[in-house]
Amino acid sequence: MAYPSIQSTQAALAEGKTTTVAIVRQYLAAIKEQAHLNIYVEVFAEEALQEAARQDKARAQGARMGKLAGVVLSIKDVICYAGHAVSAGSKILDGFVSPYTATALQRLLDEDVIVIGRTNCDEFAMGSGNENSFYGPTRNAADVTRVPGGSSGGAAVSVQAGTCLLAMGSSTGGSVRQPASFCGLYGFKPTYGRISRHGLIAYGSSFDQIGYLAHHPTDIALALEISAGADAYDATAPNKAVPLYSKDTPERSPQSIAYFAELLDSEALAPEIRTAMQQTLENFRAAGHTVAPVSFSFFDYVVPTYYVLTTAEASSNLSRFDGMRYGHRSPAAKDLAETYTKSRSEGFGTEVQRRILLGTFVLSSGYYDAYYGKAQKVRRLIRDQLQGILDTHDFILMPVSPSQPWKIGEQTNDPVANYLADIYTVLANLAGLPAVAVPVASANELPVGYQLMADQWEEAKLLEFIRGF
Repeated sequence: MAYPSIQSTQAALAEGKTTTVAIVRQYLAAIKEQAHLNIYVEVFAEEALQEAARQDKARAQGARMGKLAGVVLSIKDVICYAGHAVSAGSKILDGFVSPYTATALQRLLDEDVIVIGRTNCDEFAMGSGNENSFYGPTRNAADVTRVPGGSSGGAAVSVQAGTCLLAMGSSTGGSVRQPASFCGLYGFKPTYGRISRHGLIAYGSSFDQIGYLAHHPTDIALALEISAGADAYDATAPNKAVPLYSKDTPERSPQSIAYFAELLDSEALAPEIRTAMQQTLENFRAAGHTVAPVSFSFFDYVVPTYYVLTTAEASSNLSRFDGMRYGHRSPAAKDLAETYTKSRSEGFGTEVQRRILLGTFVLSSGYYDAYYGKAQKVRRLIRDQLQGILDTHDFILMPVSPSQPWKIGEQTNDPVANYLADIYTVLANLAGLPAVAVPVASANELPVGYQLMADQWEEAKLLEFIRGF
């Protein structure tokens, strides 16, 4: 790793200890050395070096530099970047070049961030292990036989393996926090709407959020501060003031932290994760924080509710990929109907097809009220009960995953096992709450972390707490 944080990177540049070109070259060398991990689907080597040289020249001339000058970023292959390919890890978008840049990314570019490449991910962000990609699985740098988590697995490993300083990912049901935990990183998902979704290829529109992965929460805070806020292209990004997330507050008061005792007692929770959670609770108590068990009535409904709603939204969102306007078109099609059916059958992978079919079923006549309508009601009940907990507590503590990273291929033929891997992360997405994964330990030589959820729009409080703990 060139330097471990934005602060140390920019300090070294200011003091003349290194150059931006040297930093980029070091990252490019790491990408080459770590090619077996299958992190990137495309590397912007020449472009990154050109931007690095421009920044070095500007710095030497005394020009004002952006807040992210010298910072090297990877972007998940669902983030649009004008003039660059984006495929969402799918054959259906093979050869598609984005005509515009995602709002969140453009705001980082305006502050001189350097994009080094786009990272591998589960196809259309549908997966918990980064095994559903058209480009093959990404491997965990801690153990190359294991998954890095999903769907932002490539984003996580890009930071874990030292090929960039910061990664931009996306979260529909835990796709930033789970890979962050599997790779020993901080992974942050803000409140739904805090970051514009313009330029993020949609999976589940009422769930999707851009998030960040890094070694240090202060780096995430700065990236969030720059990229958050209202956007004319996204009606779900409200006109709310964006706090100075990166500003450190030296005085921190004790916080009240709720946790679900039934989770820690569950046989489904791996022993090493239970131990890490119990130790975290003890650490909180020792630091003067209040820790209290609370009840939650809807754990049995969390995963079914999430998959009914997200597959329904996916069925609608992915209908635009039809082989007519862009992306893959079947050469075997003889008429319009075959163009649709063959292009989609050839272009979409098995898991994406499964979720489209499930979503189409729950939206179909005669089943809409029984499945989709009922799931929306349960979603509201889940949100209300979580809100009740957060009315009397500052944070909710949970495991990130019931297990540590599994072996690549171990769950390929068991989609239910993959769906259940999301059981602890989908709560925050269902309720639209901010949540962060925090690395705490290594068990069996594999990373372990926990997650904290806060009330809506309380990103500053959450980031401040984890920076000071």
